[in-house]
Amino acid sequence: MNICRVIGTVVSTTKDEKLVGKKLLIVEPVDMVTQEPDGKPFVAIDTVHAGKGEIVMTVSGSSARQTKITQGVPVDATIIGIIDTVELHGKITFSKSEMR
Repeated sequence: MNICRVIGTVVSTTKDEKLVGKKLLIVEPVDMVTQEPDGKPFVAIDTVHAGKGEIVMTVSGSSARQTKITQGVPVDATIIGIIDTVELHGKITFSKSEMR
C-alpha cells in the first residue's frame, strides 16, 4: 500500500467499457511524516469517493483488481481508503481534522 494525495482528475470519454462510470483521479505519493510529494503522480480508480487534496491509501498491481468495483477491470492502481490519521513512533504526523 502507498500513501498519496489526490491532486487532480482524469476525464476520458473514449475508454474500455469496463471503465465506464469509474472515477479516475491523479494521485501523488507523499512522505508519511511531512506529506510532501515523494514520487511521480499516477492515475488510480477511486473506490471510496475521495476528493482533491485528501490523503489516501492506494494499492497497485493485482491488488488493485481485488475490490468489488475493480474486479475484472483493467486497472493498475486503486484508491482503497481515505486516511484520517497517521501515527509513527507514537507521534501523529497527519490528522485529517487539522488539514488546512
